[in-house]
Amino acid sequence: MSDVHTPAAEVLRAEGLRRTYRDGSRDLTVLKDVSLQLQGGESLSIVGPSGSGKSTLLGLLAGLDRPSAGEVWIAGCALGSMGAGELAAHRGRYVGFVFQSYRLFPYATALDNVCIPLELRRGLSRVELRQRAEAALESVGLGARLGHRPAQLSGGEQQRVAIARALVTRPALILADEPTGNLDAASGAVVEKLLWSSCREMGVGLVLVTHDIHLAERADRVLSLSDGEVVGLRAGQPA
Repeated sequence: MSDVHTPAAEVLRAEGLRRTYRDGSRDLTVLKDVSLQLQGGESLSIVGPSGSGKSTLLGLLAGLDRPSAGEVWIAGCALGSMGAGELAAHRGRYVGFVFQSYRLFPYATALDNVCIPLELRRGLSRVELRQRAEAALESVGLGARLGHRPAQLSGGEQQRVAIARALVTRPALILADEPTGNLDAASGAVVEKLLWSSCREMGVGLVLVTHDIHLAERADRVLSLSDGEVVGLRAGQPA
C-alpha cells in the first residue's frame, strides 16, 4: 500500500457548520458555526465532554448527516451539492471509517471483511481485489490471520482488521470514532501507533474523536468543543 495522496493537498474543509433539530415546539441547535480544514497527512483530534457535539460533527464531516447551514468539502467536492447516491459513492471512494466497536461482519473472515469496500469498486478483478486486501492485512501485521473470523481474533486484532479495511481503498480521509475505546492499554498503543503511521505514510488525513487526552495530543491539532461551539484549537504533540 503505497502513497497515493499528496500531503500538501487539502482533503477536508468545513465552513460554518450548524446543525439544528426540532425538539417538540422548539429548535435545538447542537452544533454552531464550526469551521476546519485538513491537509493530506495531517491529523486533527476532536475533544470535549459528552454532549458537546463531537459525534454530530463527525457525522456531518462524513456526509452521513446534512448540516442545517454550512458546507463540507471532501477531496475538493462539496457534499451539499450531491444526491444520496452520488454522496455514497464519493464517501466510498474518499473516506475510510474506524469505529470503537470495530463493526466487522462476524461470519466473514478477516480477508473477506477487508474485501467488502473494494467489492463496490468497478474495474477490479477478483484476484486484484484479494491481493489488495491481503496486502492491507499484511501491512497491519495480520498476514497470518487472513482466514480467521472476528470471534477468533483479539480486540486489538479486530481493530487492526478495521484499520486495514479503512485503508484498503486508499482514501483521502480517515474518520475515527474512539478507535482505542474498547481496548486494553497494550492493544490500544499498537492500534494508536498503526493508525498514525499508516495515515502519514499514505498521505491520508485523519480526524479522530476521542475522550482520551493522551491519544488526542498525538494529533497535529486538537479542536475542543463545548455546547456545540469551538472553544479552542491548538497544536498537539505528534510523535
